[in-house]
Amino acid sequence: MSDAPARDASVVAALDNTGKVAILNAPFPDHGGDFLFLPGGRREDGEDALTCAKRELKEEAGVTAASWTALGNYAMTLASTARIHLFLAQNLTLGPQELTDNEQDFKLDWWPLNSALDAAEHGHFLLPAGPLTLLLTARRVH
Repeated sequence: MSDAPARDASVVAALDNTGKVAILNAPFPDHGGDFLFLPGGRREDGEDALTCAKRELKEEAGVTAASWTALGNYAMTLASTARIHLFLAQNLTLGPQELTDNEQDFKLDWWPLNSALDAAEHGHFLLPAGPLTLLLTARRVH
């Protein structure tokens, strides 16, 4: 067990002007197949939650945003002091993905928000932060 401090993470719902959200898909063989998720990840040294969210969105989706809304932060697990910070990104500019070596299988698609919520309801997301971010986004924009 490591004595390193727990690192917070950020997750982003990037919503374009047509109401579509950036969704990533990748294989997770240890969990039984392909799953959906939103751009996000753990903070790097010196980053705050928003800086982390901006970096992860640019790397994983190739997207920058002019408008950011914090949607709250939550404990990741009871066993860790790390928090997960959720964001809505709007007024988007699209560019190429900047995937790391570990992210080469990440496939980006744009889904209508309601379709993404349906996928979350049917268990197609691996981690709970994505569905929660989508739900909070829907409450903000509808």
